[in-house]
Amino acid sequence: MDFQEPVCCFDASDYIGTPDAEPTAEGLEVPRLIAQLDSLYNTGRETEAGDFLLRQRQRAVELGDWRGELSMLSELMGHCRRSGDRALGIRAVNDGLAIIREHRLGSTVSGATVLLNAATTMKCFGHASESIPYFEHVARVYADSLDPRDYRFAGLYNNMALSYEDVGDWAGAERHFRLALAALTNSKNPDNELAVTWCNLAELYDRQNPEDERCTECMEKAWAHLNAEGLLRDGYHAFTISKCAPSFDYFGFFLYAQELRERAEAIYAGA
Repeated sequence: MDFQEPVCCFDASDYIGTPDAEPTAEGLEVPRLIAQLDSLYNTGRETEAGDFLLRQRQRAVELGDWRGELSMLSELMGHCRRSGDRALGIRAVNDGLAIIREHRLGSTVSGATVLLNAATTMKCFGHASESIPYFEHVARVYADSLDPRDYRFAGLYNNMALSYEDVGDWAGAERHFRLALAALTNSKNPDNELAVTWCNLAELYDRQNPEDERCTECMEKAWAHLNAEGLLRDGYHAFTISKCAPSFDYFGFFLYAQELRERAEAIYAGA
C-alpha cells in the first residue's frame, strides 16, 4: 500500500458486526514468533526485529492467514514507534485497520487491542486528535468485556492521556494518567509501567507550570519504581529506561539519567 495518512473520521459501524471465523488455512505460530521477536529486542537488535516482522507479515499473506497478518501488523506498529519510522508506522496502521474493518473485529477484545495500538501509533506520529475516537471506542469495548481490574486498562488510559495532553486537554490527560496509576495497582510486576506513568505526569505538570513542585515529586516516584526490589532488569526494563531517561535529564536529575543509561547499556551487552 502506498503511504497515506490515517482517515480523520472514526465511525464505529465500520468496524463492528458479527466477526468472521478464524482462518482455516495453516497459519503463523504467533506465540513462538513473539518469543523470537522479544529475544531480538532483549539483545538490542532493533533493525533485525523490524525485518523479522516484515518477513512474517508477508508469510501470513502468502498463507492466507489474516489473523496472523493482523498480529504482525500490530507488532509492527509498536516497532515503528520504537524506531521512529513514521511512514512504515502509518502504513501498518492503515493496513491493520483495513483487516479489522473487513473481518468486523472492532467489538472483540483482540480487535480493540489492535485498535488501541493503532491509536497509540497515530498519536506518536502527529495524529493525536484523530486517535481519541479510537481510544474512546476501545474504552467502551474493554468496559463491556473485561474485568475492571484487568491490566489492559492501564495501557489504554496511559496512551489516551498522552493524546489528551497533545490536544491541550490538561484535565482529561491528568484524569487518565491517574486512572492508569490506579489500574496498574492490579497488575503483576507493574514497576516499569508505573515509572513511565509518573514521568508522563511530571511532564504534564511541567507543560502547565514549570515551577510546579509536583514535577519533582513525580520524578522521585518514577526513580523509586525503576529501582524497586525484585524488578527484572531485562530488555523490557532497558526499553523503559529509554523512555524515562530523557525525563530525568530534562528535570535536572542528571546522575539518575546517567545511571539509567549505563544500566541499559549493560543489559543490552548481556552483563
